[in-house]
Amino acid sequence: MNRQLLPTTFTPAALLLATWLTAGVTGTALAGPWAEVTAPSAGPTKAIGGVSSGCIAGAQTLPAEGDGYVSIRRYRNRFYGHPDLLRLVADLARKQARRGPDLMMIGDLSQPRGGLMSSSHRSHQNGLDVDIWFQLAPSAAVANRDTANQADPPSMVTPDGEGLSPLWGDDQQALLKTTAEDPRVERIFVNAAIKRELCASDGDKAWLRKVRPWFGHDAHFHVRLHCPHDSSECTPQAAIPAGDGCGNELDWWFSAEARQPAKKSSTPRPEPATPAACRSLLSIN
Repeated sequence: MNRQLLPTTFTPAALLLATWLTAGVTGTALAGPWAEVTAPSAGPTKAIGGVSSGCIAGAQTLPAEGDGYVSIRRYRNRFYGHPDLLRLVADLARKQARRGPDLMMIGDLSQPRGGLMSSSHRSHQNGLDVDIWFQLAPSAAVANRDTANQADPPSMVTPDGEGLSPLWGDDQQALLKTTAEDPRVERIFVNAAIKRELCASDGDKAWLRKVRPWFGHDAHFHVRLHCPHDSSECTPQAAIPAGDGCGNELDWWFSAEARQPAKKSSTPRPEPATPAACRSLLSIN
């Protein structure tokens, strides 16, 4: 995910500021040494700092395959996370396996010790984020073949950004709802068109509070966990506003203002300060 959560106080100006602050494709120079680390540190697992300015000590490795899922794009070396995150993936995948034979496709988690990535994400830094693709795969072999060379699974949103494609169905909604109802999950980012479609559906909408609209996220959804109890140095985000998020705040995403490209500042904003514990983590073998 390339952009952070909206401010709790919702205004178009705040949205544009948030877009500028977190825009971004980050380069290897900004990622620094984090993208070059090849293995997790030893010792107990701890999520440190925030999702966009943090790291993870003692990260655990998500297996390449499991009951109900396949981890794709392993060459990116972004399949590490807190044990809570790995357990969530395993639990969601087992539920998916009970629904049918197709597999969840799991995208990026964090790097071996977290930190800033060289591409694609500003967050995913402290082992609490995971991307899950909406499309299901008939087998691990098909999933890996179809996502090679940076190819993305198909979008669930129509080209005009207003509605959902015929690929969206019960499987996608069930996967998203199951994830949102898990108490370990703090929030989920999806494309605004997906959120609007869910808001228009009948039935209980309480679970939609965790489902937050954001740019992109039309082919996958981005899951973020609460700070774990064992990670006292983890920095939580501001609480999600009350309500299901289906009110006027959703309308902005379909306005002309929202569809304008983010303006780049001529003055680069300094990167957030790296926690001291993260700097120490880089020096440990």
